[in-house]
Amino acid sequence: MPFPTLPAVFEATLAAQGYGEPTPVQAAVLSETRTDADLLVSAQTGSGKTVAFGLSIGPTLLQDQPRLGKPGAPLALVIAPTRELAQQVGRELEWLYAQAGAQVVCCVGGMDARQEARRLQAGCHIVVGTPGRLRDHMERGRADFSALRAIVLDEADEMLDLGFKDDLEAILDSTPEDKRTLLFSATLAKDIVALARQYQRDAVRIDTTVRDVPHGDIEYRAIRVVPNELEWAVVNVLRFYATGGALVFCATRESVRHLFGSLRERGFSAVALSGEMSQKERTDALQALRDGHARVCVATDVAARGLDLPDLNLVIHAELPQNKAALLHRSGRTGRAGRKGMSVLLVPTTRQKKAEILLRSAGIQAQWSGPPSAEAIRAADRDRLMADPILQEAGSEEDQALAASLLAAVGPDQVAQALIRLYRSRLPEPEDVFEPIPEPRRQKPERMERGARQKDRDEGQGGGQGGFAGVPWFRLSVGRTSNADPKWLIPLICRLGHITKNDIGAIRIFDRETLFEINPKVADRFLHAVDAHPDESTRIEPVLDKGFSRPPPRKQGPGKGGPYVSAKAGPKGPAKGPAKGPGKGSHKGRDNGAGNGPVKAGKKSFRKKVRMD
Repeated sequence: MPFPTLPAVFEATLAAQGYGEPTPVQAAVLSETRTDADLLVSAQTGSGKTVAFGLSIGPTLLQDQPRLGKPGAPLALVIAPTRELAQQVGRELEWLYAQAGAQVVCCVGGMDARQEARRLQAGCHIVVGTPGRLRDHMERGRADFSALRAIVLDEADEMLDLGFKDDLEAILDSTPEDKRTLLFSATLAKDIVALARQYQRDAVRIDTTVRDVPHGDIEYRAIRVVPNELEWAVVNVLRFYATGGALVFCATRESVRHLFGSLRERGFSAVALSGEMSQKERTDALQALRDGHARVCVATDVAARGLDLPDLNLVIHAELPQNKAALLHRSGRTGRAGRKGMSVLLVPTTRQKKAEILLRSAGIQAQWSGPPSAEAIRAADRDRLMADPILQEAGSEEDQALAASLLAAVGPDQVAQALIRLYRSRLPEPEDVFEPIPEPRRQKPERMERGARQKDRDEGQGGGQGGFAGVPWFRLSVGRTSNADPKWLIPLICRLGHITKNDIGAIRIFDRETLFEINPKVADRFLHAVDAHPDESTRIEPVLDKGFSRPPPRKQGPGKGGPYVSAKAGPKGPAKGPAKGPGKGSHKGRDNGAGNGPVKAGKKSFRKKVRMD
C-alpha cells in the first residue's frame, strides 16, 4: 500500500530514503483526513512512530506553503522521555524536513544548556527535548512556546513512569489552546487517558497494537543454563548468532561493568551503556555502534526504550526482565521497521518457572533449548567462512598477479590454511558449556513422622549425621590441611557440578578430604558434570560404600560442644577462638562457616551443615 497523498517536499524525501510503503502505524495516522485533529495513538515500539507524527504535523506547519518560512519562535514541540530517544527523534526529523527548510533544535539534559539557549534564541521551527530540560529553558525565558502549532508527546507512558508529570503539565499549560496535540504511548493506562482528556480536544483514538500476540518480526528463544555459566552462555550465543549487532541486557550497573569487561577481555568489540555514565560516554558508545566500530552493547534497561540501532539483529536477556513490559520493550530494540530479529532469554535452571510465567503473560511462544555448544559454533563458523561473499568477489589485476605469485611460492594448501587461521584469529573462542537436562516439576515431598525421621538420622542412612534417607554423598580431595573452608568450598562445588548452593546438604571436613551431600534430584547431573570437567587438583567422586574414611564422632547435643557449623555466609575473617553456642558449651570451628546452627537452604527441607572432624 503506497503512502497517502502528502506535500511534495515529503514525497521526494521519502523516495530518496527508500520508503516504498508505510508501516501500519504510519498508514493509520496518515489516513486521518482531519489535518487539525488531536490524536491519541497506541503503537508498539519500533513501529515507525517518528515518521508517522512527523508527516502528520507537516500540513499543520506548512499551511499550504511549499517550504517553511524564516525561523523564529518554534512551530512544533516534540517531548521524549530520554536523552537518547530525543536525539534520535531530532535526527529523524532533520532528514524528513530537510527539503522543507526546517531548523531543528534538540534540548536534553547532559548537554551544554548555553549552546542550546543560543540556538533557541537564533530561531528554529521544531524543538525536540526531554521534559526537565525543556521546562528549565521555558522558566528561564530561553524558550518561547507561544507560537506552537503542534505538540507531540512520544512514549508518554514512560514519561509518567519516570515522574515527569509535573514538568509535562507545566509545559502544556504554557502552550496555545488552539494547537494540535498528538500523544503516542505503548499502553493507554488510566493516567495516560486522564492526561489526554485534560489537554486534548475530541482526540481521534488510533490503536495499532495487537493484544496478546508477540511481535511478528521477532523470534524468541529461551535457553536453559546452569546458574554459574551465564557469562559463558552469553559468549556462546553471541558467537553462534554472529551476524549484525547485538544488545545484551543486565539488571544492574555492576552486572553491566562486569560483563562488558569480560566480553572485551575475550576479544569482542563491545561498549557499555548504563545510567551512571556521562552523556558524552553514552553518546560515544552509541556512535561506535552506529559506525560499526562496536558490535555488542551491554546495557541496563535505560537502553530499552527509543533506541534505534542500525543492523541490530539480536537481543540477549543475560538477566531476566522484571515484568512483561520490560521484556517487550527490551526485545523491541530488534525486529524494527520490517527487519527480522531474535530475542534470547538466558534462563538459569533455578528460575525456569519465573521465565515460563513471564513468557506466558506476554503471549510469547519461545523455543526452548540448551546453550549453543562449542562444536555447533565451530560448525557455524565453517559454514559462514564458505559462504563469505569475499570469496566470490572478483579481484583486480594487481590482486590476481599477487595471488599467482603467492600460490607459486607457498602452494594452495598453505594459502588456504593461512586464510583459515586469519579468519579464526578475529573470532573469540567459544566456551565449553554444560547443557542442563530439563527437570520435571518438583512435587512436594511427603511428610515424614518426626520419630521416623530421627531414626533415619540416628542410623546414619543416606550418609551420616545431619543427612536424610537416600541422600548421596560425594568426596572432595581437599581437607583441613589445605585450609578447606565453606566460604570457597561451596562455590567450587557449584562451579564444578553445575548446581546451586541450595542443592548441597551437610558438609563434613576432615584432614585430607571433605564429604558432602548432594540433593538426590540433581545427583546424576552433578556426577555427569564433574566427570566432564575433571580437575586433578580437586577431584570429586561418589562415596559408593556410603561410609567414611574414618568413623565420625558421635553427635553431641546442645550445650555439649557440638561441632556443627553453618555453611551460610557470616562474619568475615578467621576464627579468633571458640564461640559460645546454644547452651553453655563452646562450638569448635563455628567461625569457619557462619550463623548459629543449622540453616535451611532455600524453601526445601534440604539442610546444609558443616562439620569439622
